[in-house]
Amino acid sequence: MKTNTPVLVTGASGFIAIHCIIQLLEQGYHVRGTLRAMSRENELRQTLAKFVQANDKLTFVQADLLADAGWAKAMQGCDYVLHVASPFPVEAPKDENDLIRPAKEGTLRVLRAAAEQGVKRVVLTSSVAAIAAGHPRAKTHFDEKDWSLPNSPTIESYPKSKTLAESAAWEFMKTLPQGHPLELVVINPGYVLGPLPDTHQRTSGELIKQLMGGTLPGLARVQFSGVDVRDVAAAHIAAMTTPEAAGQRFLCINEHFWLYEAAAILNKHFSARGYKIPTTILPSWLVRIVAIFLPPARSVLNTLDREVFTDSTLIRKTLNWKPRSLEQTLVDMAESMIELKLV
Repeated sequence: MKTNTPVLVTGASGFIAIHCIIQLLEQGYHVRGTLRAMSRENELRQTLAKFVQANDKLTFVQADLLADAGWAKAMQGCDYVLHVASPFPVEAPKDENDLIRPAKEGTLRVLRAAAEQGVKRVVLTSSVAAIAAGHPRAKTHFDEKDWSLPNSPTIESYPKSKTLAESAAWEFMKTLPQGHPLELVVINPGYVLGPLPDTHQRTSGELIKQLMGGTLPGLARVQFSGVDVRDVAAAHIAAMTTPEAAGQRFLCINEHFWLYEAAAILNKHFSARGYKIPTTILPSWLVRIVAIFLPPARSVLNTLDREVFTDSTLIRKTLNWKPRSLEQTLVDMAESMIELKLV
């Protein structure tokens, strides 16, 4: 379905958002992106130009998740909104509300404006962090019916922000009058990997950057739920146009992998080129001791030695989703880091 009606993409300079914009333009859509500061526009256009010819099909408007100004104008004439913008810091903030407030308030602000402006469908970027966080270690299998536990003593600020923002979105939809045309679809990606578009720090890329840079002393026994950013973008666009997707949330995860498996893939492809990728697996007791002295190591303690399973049947069937292999994702991400001189 090609259309001259613009698709609004919020937080247009973000990792997932950039890949959404690239694919939308490739498919013939007009795109309108929101930026907190219009000073980013020229640089962002230059980044996008490396991947796709935008011509006159790309415009930007200013809008901030914490302010009402600009949102109604941003959505005028839009049938679809991809609400991708949400803070994702490298380190947890001192005050969890620094994350929760923009995530929750921003989501509600976008949905209110969409409802008022006659938008047909909003696709919200949530996370597996809104599904699988805060549960007892004994729970290992998750699907779209599961929700993270925001009041759990083990939940961290980022998953809490994603959980509260997504639940607020579904609650908002219940308040709309019967017959209101607005529909909501939610995409819940895992750990988003894949080619970096620019040199801006991307939280998702930090771990692979450390592996490629050889800065990790060894590998903790931690597992990740991986997905390629290009496949996440494709899921958003499919969720935008697939009638059956309305009112559903979709776990967007390709495969689970242990950190040492990722390191082995990178070592296979890049060691001959001089990259010293660590392959030593550290015993978990040692990681726990290290975490006493190195605060960054504490972030993995809750997931040490924990294996989880997520069911991605729904997204594969409903959205005809066919993701890339983990190997291709990791190699393409590392190649982008080399090309951008990040490693």
